Amino acid sequence: MSQYFEVHPDNPQPRLLKQAAQILQQGGIAAVPTDSSYALVCRLDDKAAAQALRRLRQVDDKHHLTLLCRDLSELASYARVDNAQYRLLKLGTPGPYTFILEATKEVPRRLSHPSRRTIGLRVPDHKVTQTLLEILGQPLLGTTLILPGESEPMNDPQQIRAHFQKALQAVIDAGACPMQPTTVIDLESGVPTVLRTGRGELARLGLNPH
Repeated sequence: MSQYFEVHPDNPQPRLLKQAAQILQQGGIAAVPTDSSYALVCRLDDKAAAQALRRLRQVDDKHHLTLLCRDLSELASYARVDNAQYRLLKLGTPGPYTFILEATKEVPRRLSHPSRRTIGLRVPDHKVTQTLLEILGQPLLGTTLILPGESEPMNDPQQIRAHFQKALQAVIDAGACPMQPTTVIDLESGVPTVLRTGRGELARLGLNPH
């Protein structure tokens, strides 16, 4: 049975988020709001929870899971970033962008792409998720909450709770999120490659949409 936390989107109650953080610390999976859509998250270093996360989404180990980081400096300790990449990251954080970068040794091997040693990273611009990350003191491992076979992410916390009643340990309800996934940009090769156009505008990063 998942615990349900109703929090204020701009001024979330720390007491409730501390309870949610505790559930994550104990190996739970939670649905959380972000600046693009709801996401499923678990603790970075919890192998069993990460496997359960992939099962829920029905994705294999070639599907990039994303590290949700508090800020750019935290992101830089989990990915190798050169000066050009850093300038681009600075323009897009916090915001609805996921960047594919080469993972550092801080990232457990099983989480990075099996053949490329890359990982998706992002800094969400959402007060609730930011406060949760602050309480935890480390990134969360996440994936967009899209049901298998669907193209749109789930957006109604009540529906999420009803659908995942037994599979999730916590649902954080901060009202509806935007219905668009993040814009995904692969920076590993040195030349920014747009893999998915989503909520994040390419112009903000100085990139041409074509």
